Amino acid sequence: MITIAIVLSIVLLLVILFLLFRIGTLASIFRGSSERAAGTTKTSNRVNGTLLLLFLFGGGAAFAWSFIASWDEMNQPLASVHGDWTDSLFWTTMIIIGIVFVITQILLFLYSYKYQHKDDKRAYYYPHNNKIEIVWTMIPAIVMALLVFGGWQTWTKITSAAPQEAIVVEVMGKQFNWMVRYPGPDGELGVAKTTLITATNEFGVDFSDRNAMDDFMPMQIHVPKGKPVLFKIRSRDVIHSVFLPHFRVKMDAVPGMPTKFWFVPTKTTQDMRNETGNPDFNYELACTEVCGRGHFAMRFILVVDEEEEYEEWLAAQTPFVEQNPDVLAKFSTEAPEQIVLGESTEKKAEEVKTEL
Repeated sequence: MITIAIVLSIVLLLVILFLLFRIGTLASIFRGSSERAAGTTKTSNRVNGTLLLLFLFGGGAAFAWSFIASWDEMNQPLASVHGDWTDSLFWTTMIIIGIVFVITQILLFLYSYKYQHKDDKRAYYYPHNNKIEIVWTMIPAIVMALLVFGGWQTWTKITSAAPQEAIVVEVMGKQFNWMVRYPGPDGELGVAKTTLITATNEFGVDFSDRNAMDDFMPMQIHVPKGKPVLFKIRSRDVIHSVFLPHFRVKMDAVPGMPTKFWFVPTKTTQDMRNETGNPDFNYELACTEVCGRGHFAMRFILVVDEEEEYEEWLAAQTPFVEQNPDVLAKFSTEAPEQIVLGESTEKKAEEVKTEL
């Protein structure tokens, strides 16, 4: 905060100095003193040119300092396979744009100082040059085309179909929290309908669907290291956005339009705690779409386990219908054979194992 206050104070001081010189120039002109006005104008131009030059060096130094100081915050440790592709594309684009930005800003401020008004100078009239126009049109066009093509290739790889063995996790955003649902031993999520949403059945799962009987809804997301994970994303009310910075995962959750994103985690939560030196480190799923007054509360913990640990966690989960038997009452007339709690889920699991 102190640094920001200092920078703002310097900028404000420069603006005040500029305005004072401008006021002096205008006052001289209105008084009709042409010689004094001309002298003031020369002084004002010289001072403005010098201030612009100082701003170039001061602003450049401040930019470099802020960039270096924020490097670790800007570059969160990477923990997914496709994140490397994303980072490479991002920094390639930033380097090219950064070089052009630095060159143009240096020329802009240098020219403002070098070509300030002088009585013995006259502007050179340069009407047209086809070669120069072709060059400065074609070079940016080619560079932009290459960047777009590289981005398209990266995006195509990221959004390709998930492997068949991918672990499926349904992620639903609602004001103002996230909810997740896993398929049980059958590997299939049950059907969900907005018309079935209640205070208990917040996903709106249709428990007359046999596949829904072993679905479970944990308080944390657990995924295994080195295995593909498919997020099936949806929203219950407004637009939210699934963001996992360490995995370079970002995808909107749009009401009425299911989206998806798959990734392969490469570091367990414990690996990241060791790497960062923070024993309390956790991967977090955040919402990056301002979705209302409680937007700040939309955080959800994601744990990356070793495969053995993940299997242990998975085996310890209890189907939602066993935790909430009352939710089945409204479906009893539709599928009575599935309402025998415990037996139906166990029988279904056995059937699946037999088929496999």
